Amino acid sequence: MLTRTDTSDYGDAISVLRAFIKAGNYKPGDRLPPERELIGSLGMSRTTLRKALETLEREGAIWRHVGKGTFIAAHGNDARSGCLAALSQQVSPVHMMRARLSLEPAIAREAAINASDEAVIRIKVARDKALEASSWEEYEAHDDVFHRSIAEATGNVLLLALFDQLNQVRRAVAWNAVVRHSTRPPSDHSSFDEHERIADAIEARDPATAHAAMREHLGSVSARLFGEV
Repeated sequence: MLTRTDTSDYGDAISVLRAFIKAGNYKPGDRLPPERELIGSLGMSRTTLRKALETLEREGAIWRHVGKGTFIAAHGNDARSGCLAALSQQVSPVHMMRARLSLEPAIAREAAINASDEAVIRIKVARDKALEASSWEEYEAHDDVFHRSIAEATGNVLLLALFDQLNQVRRAVAWNAVVRHSTRPPSDHSSFDEHERIADAIEARDPATAHAAMREHLGSVSARLFGEV
């Protein structure tokens, strides 16, 4: 566990920030705490913190979206991280959802064709964990795993890479799009049944139904968040 230090040296600040990220087990697409929290946790001035963040951003370790926050990049020193950061500032939540509607039903269809028995089990486990979630945060984490497990089940590394990049942009542009009126998903949350239909179609090796079920699910999500897309 990191302890608070009086960090004023710029070089030390970068090292402390790297250690904080490593100790926090942050994954690609995860958002770092706000600057105010980082200043308190790491014991450094706002100016020093921002310089350290700028260095990590130039290295491709993180990317930042004005008004959304600072996110862990998908590929540490990969120039594509900068491209995704730029994209996220140009993409609206509606455009993001249209991209999902174009890509993810096709991924579900490919998963129904190619998924191994082990891949189907991973999809069903993620579905069940989302159903049992005790908070929205926990639900969203398992929902992410559910959708990524479907992309993994295609056996197509290019489709998986496209999914990961779209998902990284999604986290940025839709971060504040949802207003919650409860602490956890209600028992009749529509995504539960939709997830089940998707998983069942993939398990049944039914590509057409898997495609339709995923499109119905994302259409339902779109309607809840943004109205008709």
